[in-house]
Amino acid sequence: MDTTAIIEMDASSTASAIRKGELTSTEAVTAYIKHINVANLSINAMIEKRFEEALKEAKELDEQSLHNNNKGALYGVPISVKESINVSNMKTTGGLQHRQDLIARQDAEVITKLKAAGAIILGKTNTPALCFSQETENKLYGRTNNPWDLTKTAGGSSGGEGALLAVGGAAAGIGSDIGGSIRIPAHFNGIISFKPGMNQVSQEGHFPSVMNTFAERMLSIGPMGKSVQDMRFLYEIISNKSLKTKHLQNYKVEILPGTIEYPLSENMKEMLDTVETYLEKFFSIKRTVPPFFEDSAKLWQDILASDHNHILEQEAYNNDRSGVFKAFFREKLTERTSIRPSLSWGIFGSKLFKPNGKRTLEVKEIIEKGDKRLAEYLKNRLLIFPVYYQAAKEHGKVYHDIFSIRKTFLQYMPYVTYANVWGLPTLTIPIGVDDKQMPISIQIMSSIGNEDAIFRLGRLIEKRFRGYARCSYYD
Repeated sequence: MDTTAIIEMDASSTASAIRKGELTSTEAVTAYIKHINVANLSINAMIEKRFEEALKEAKELDEQSLHNNNKGALYGVPISVKESINVSNMKTTGGLQHRQDLIARQDAEVITKLKAAGAIILGKTNTPALCFSQETENKLYGRTNNPWDLTKTAGGSSGGEGALLAVGGAAAGIGSDIGGSIRIPAHFNGIISFKPGMNQVSQEGHFPSVMNTFAERMLSIGPMGKSVQDMRFLYEIISNKSLKTKHLQNYKVEILPGTIEYPLSENMKEMLDTVETYLEKFFSIKRTVPPFFEDSAKLWQDILASDHNHILEQEAYNNDRSGVFKAFFREKLTERTSIRPSLSWGIFGSKLFKPNGKRTLEVKEIIEKGDKRLAEYLKNRLLIFPVYYQAAKEHGKVYHDIFSIRKTFLQYMPYVTYANVWGLPTLTIPIGVDDKQMPISIQIMSSIGNEDAIFRLGRLIEKRFRGYARCSYYD
């Protein structure tokens, strides 16, 4: 099997080929290493490699396979991991220069499960500093580029994963999401991803961690890759759950209307209409706005601006007593600090808009009310949203969309923050391209317990529309 054939395969197919003896783990790992060494020069997605260790592990598994029939579900399959997730004997820096020598002593819980299933980790991928941006760039590792157009963003904060998987740099990967951080890179780079529902996958071993229950409900660690079947396959491994069968005929499908009073490109509107036309053959479709949609972006910002912001500030300015304000202006003037002004400005904005005591109580009341309302509303509903209002933009422009003193995040972020605030499992699938041939995706979401229905609808859409198409520009 040649390199191209191997890197086209998803994790499920790779695992199957290894089990059947059609492919060895050594061949798979070697193919990915060869490809990464070429493609990564342009996209700067993988920032720490463990190629020697991966090859050694692959050879050991190949030797063991001759005498061992008890192979794990991911036996010998090469994967990549977001830099923010601990992998033993690898760095977890958060893109911060003062953490560049810190080595994780043990695996995050999700990594333990993946290794137990037989996965081989090729390396770790880039993030913005402290995962605090929807674009991937930091002072330690630099900027990650979108492989479809190097002048455009790969998104964030799992942008390194998104870009690497778009070129076929691993069979699958693992990212994290607290504000679209899995889904925006999936949308911009044209890959498939799944953000699990709240508290369904362990967050242990993620940096930065979250310290309050509201932020914890918004953070998920989840799979990214090349197929819907992989998203289900990997989710069951890292959640240690077996999904209950759900029949799609029991569900209503609701799609956000193109006339919604939030930004939405003509390409996105046309794609949503096309999806509606197709799904009308099978389901009762309604174009409507679900409960609490208009509240989601503000709730998201209020939650992040509370205790979570304090943790980020402590981590960012560990060795700098001047603090966020002086650091921001010094970097703007000299470009000689260890923190990019985008991070300083983000933390500054969070401090500026931190909710007062009254608002904090209001947030708690809205969340409690919303959880009860949506548990009933989503019992037999699947929602389809855009991910972002358009395809990938030039570097820096998504940051300016979201981190503005004019609070423009209230216009641009509801599509992704809805699933974070309400802790909903969400599948992202590419459905086409815009007029510049940049990928466009949609999200399918529902309540926890409806994951099987989400994946079933996802498979239907994946077969009819674009799905994953590998970027072969760097072969």
